[in-house]
Amino acid sequence: MDNLIYPNWPQPETVMACSTTRIGGDSLSPYDSFNLGLHVGDQPRLVIQNRNSLMKIAQLPTQPSWLNQVHGTRIIDLAKEKKGNLQADAAYSCELGQVCVVMTADCLPVLLCNEQGTEIAAVHAGWRGLCDGILEKAIKQFRSPPRALMAWLGPAISAEKFEVGREVRSAFIENHAELAQGFKASDNGKYLADLYLLARLKLNAIGVKHVYGGSYCTMSEPKRFFSYRRDGVTGRMASLIWLK
Repeated sequence: MDNLIYPNWPQPETVMACSTTRIGGDSLSPYDSFNLGLHVGDQPRLVIQNRNSLMKIAQLPTQPSWLNQVHGTRIIDLAKEKKGNLQADAAYSCELGQVCVVMTADCLPVLLCNEQGTEIAAVHAGWRGLCDGILEKAIKQFRSPPRALMAWLGPAISAEKFEVGREVRSAFIENHAELAQGFKASDNGKYLADLYLLARLKLNAIGVKHVYGGSYCTMSEPKRFFSYRRDGVTGRMASLIWLK
């Protein structure tokens, strides 16, 4: 279906995952049409309708545990925080039927699972969270060693479109000089940042060698993806993972 993207990775049979697009929902412009974010100014009634539709089209076992994302590095274990503070930018679970989810509209969604198909996580990795170590914190949440994990990089803004200031590059390479390869100098003194490459480098550095995805550009496909940098006021897509 056009309104869902299924990761192309060799996940275990127990692991289910997908990402949404902007296609197929009930929201009106500028949130048209499959907006899943309640925090962006859309009519709550329409967002709830979209979330209910998501339950059906993705065949979810339960309602996802929607996070209050703040571009931080907090990751929560959903088994311990089912009714607690869901202000976080990543969610981990080892329970069957519990749906981890993050919302994005240019930032990088990263889905993680172990080879045994008993542990999962969803991570919201904007440049700040990526720089501050959210992927490293998410990996530490797993009982399985990094070498036994795999990652899928969902729809995000591409290197060709993501222009950042010198301070962003400096923040990344301050303690990790090898991350400089994730930046390409522009003519105006700024840099083009490659979130996909930066995530791969960071995952590889901590032992996660099996990394898939990373071929989308949210900013370049306005009919398919929401993009905050392109539109300012816009909806949010979701990337979800669960154990069946």
